[in-house]
Amino acid sequence: MIREESEKRRSINFTSYVFIVLCLVSLSMLFLSSRDFTTTIKGSGLTMYSGLRASVYRLKSFISGTILSIQELAILKDQYDELAERISRYEQLEKTAAGIRQENSRLREQLGFSQDISYRHISAEIIGNDPDNLFSALVINKGKRDGIMVNMPVIAYQRNEKTRTSDMAPTGTVLVGKVVLTAQFESLIMPIYDSTSYISARLGESRIEGIVEGQGSPDAPLLLRFVRRQTRGEIAIGEQVITSGLGGIYPPGILLGRVSRVLYQDTDTSIEIELESSADFSRLEYVFAIDIHSTARQYSTDEENEVVE
Repeated sequence: MIREESEKRRSINFTSYVFIVLCLVSLSMLFLSSRDFTTTIKGSGLTMYSGLRASVYRLKSFISGTILSIQELAILKDQYDELAERISRYEQLEKTAAGIRQENSRLREQLGFSQDISYRHISAEIIGNDPDNLFSALVINKGKRDGIMVNMPVIAYQRNEKTRTSDMAPTGTVLVGKVVLTAQFESLIMPIYDSTSYISARLGESRIEGIVEGQGSPDAPLLLRFVRRQTRGEIAIGEQVITSGLGGIYPPGILLGRVSRVLYQDTDTSIEIELESSADFSRLEYVFAIDIHSTARQYSTDEENEVVE
């Protein structure tokens, strides 16, 4: 009996020990499992935060880079526009300077020509055509105030002409027409191509005389009319035709044109000669109205006397 009770007590004690050991093992395992779970949660949270933070940083960098790029493009555009405008101004200045150089060159030529004119003369610029189309007139910017008078011959210098003229008409002199109307500040010129223009003329080599008439257009040839038929064989194509000085309006030796064709019929008592005008009216800018009754030297002397008085 006592023996049985002793064995039962030992069995209970063993069972208690086993239970305690199992409890301890369970608690240890529970503790270790809870720690790993917490660590896992913390690791997962850190991973998610790191990814979100990287995404936000990349988005922020992209937006900042885009804004900087837009600002740089705006600055570059402003600089480009400024440079383009500056280049445009430089090109305009270059064109203006080239125009001024050409204008100065033309004015120097006109000045040199002016110094060679033997007659008293008044320089003028062509500023338009007569609005009433009177005589197909040209308008110049000088008038009575400047000494322009009706019937003054008007000449010009054109360097494309290789002429051989008298001492009164320097090389390059061509006849433009005559003054037909004057105002205080402007005047009208009847050009030599006008259909009512009549000029006493002669051929430069053969000295054959006639009357030069216009046909109403600067593109139409001039006509030398009333030339004796017997002189037909003496006329050469290309021969110069100059003013003869007869009539008292135009001085002698001013170039009118060159012979381009001789017109005649067997029944005619006179022949006509077509002339290519020496004045290129499409490029005419500056002219000189001359006073054939006063030379440049006489005019200069008169001015000096007025100053002395």
